[in-house]
Amino acid sequence: MSMYEAFLIAYIVVAAVAFVAYIPRLVGFFYAFRKPPYRPAKEKRKIGIIVPARNESKVIGDLLTSIGRQDYDGEFAVSVIVKDADDPTIALAQAVGAKVYVVPDQTCKGDALDGFFKALPPEEFKTYDAFVIVDADGVLSPSYVRELNNALEHDYDIYLTRKYMKNGLGDRTKRTVFSNNSALTWAMLDDLGNRYRTAKDIPLTMCGQGMMLRRSLIEKLGGWPYRTLTEDYELRLDSVLKGFKSMYWPYAVLYTEEAPGHRDNYNRRMRWLMGYMQCDEKYKGQIKAQAKARGKMTKAELDCLYGVYPLALFAAISIVTVIAGIVLSVFYAFAGAGRLMLDSIFFLIVVPFGVLYILLLLYNILAMWASKEAFAVLSKGEKAATLLISPFYIMEYIPIYIVGFYRLKKKALTWEASERQSYDDAAKNAETAYERTEAAETEREQEK
Repeated sequence: MSMYEAFLIAYIVVAAVAFVAYIPRLVGFFYAFRKPPYRPAKEKRKIGIIVPARNESKVIGDLLTSIGRQDYDGEFAVSVIVKDADDPTIALAQAVGAKVYVVPDQTCKGDALDGFFKALPPEEFKTYDAFVIVDADGVLSPSYVRELNNALEHDYDIYLTRKYMKNGLGDRTKRTVFSNNSALTWAMLDDLGNRYRTAKDIPLTMCGQGMMLRRSLIEKLGGWPYRTLTEDYELRLDSVLKGFKSMYWPYAVLYTEEAPGHRDNYNRRMRWLMGYMQCDEKYKGQIKAQAKARGKMTKAELDCLYGVYPLALFAAISIVTVIAGIVLSVFYAFAGAGRLMLDSIFFLIVVPFGVLYILLLLYNILAMWASKEAFAVLSKGEKAATLLISPFYIMEYIPIYIVGFYRLKKKALTWEASERQSYDDAAKNAETAYERTEAAETEREQEK
């Protein structure tokens, strides 16, 4: 048996094992096309909109305008958190009746949120039923708060809302293959992941943007105790430990701004992965100890601890095989073994890379299909370009992880602000887009 054949057999065996191990999650993809049960609210609850907005005066106007367009006739209040008392954001927030909280010692989003909850008078805090966290560069659909109130008919501690791309509310120049692929991430996490987790009572993959928390959860936590780069993922791991229940509610739509440039996208994903590594180091040992003490693992613990292992195993064997193919093809070329060189190039480089590319392409196609309303604004050409680039966008997580791991070990934790864009009538465009989506949804229901 030649060396190339040994590597090829190893690739086939390990890839097959990874595929079999991933079958339960493949089945979970079908939940992307199941709607969660919808219950109109029987009562109108008070909801607090919390906006961490340090140095966000250039973009918060769109959000504040969209808040003013809400169709919820119950009570809700807006609280904006800044770091400096001279932040221009303060005047913009106060002009629309929002309360402003200055948290001067904040170094991360967790500090800002905890400072807000600690500053809120206890008697006022108890008047709220829930709080939703919204980033300053977001835009709310007109029914957003009303749908949050509907979501509270279901007995959960945490609710995630649906995320569409704010870039689609502006002209064509606001969108690139990078912003579109960044938006595809939400379809993967929510529609291909969190719909299944909701149905199986597994803590969701959290996102701090558009995340609603019951007041009772904040009381249990005693404020906001999470301080890593990804405080939302930290909440997920803590949910596994403490049994917090979470739900994905796709009826409440939030438009998020996605960075159009590669550099901002790269830095954003670097921060995510470094935060994930921080949280894994802090919590996963506790989760394993909890499962060991019980004598068996729950579905939530298995999903949290090992859910990504089949994908990591497949990615690892693909990379090792391609590297082996490069080395062996060079070796065989110098040895004069032309046939073995060609076989190494084809079976150890072309085939593994091609299989990886095709599988990732199919995955992204499914994600775009599952959340087709989010990408309806894209032309056919934009969709095609986004999907063709998407496998490379995902593969880039490998070098990002390696660099992030190195930076984390060197304690080089940084938070870089992303480039912001300006939009004309983003809130109005969000309302129009929402109405168009609702009309299309009604038409599909009638056809059924």
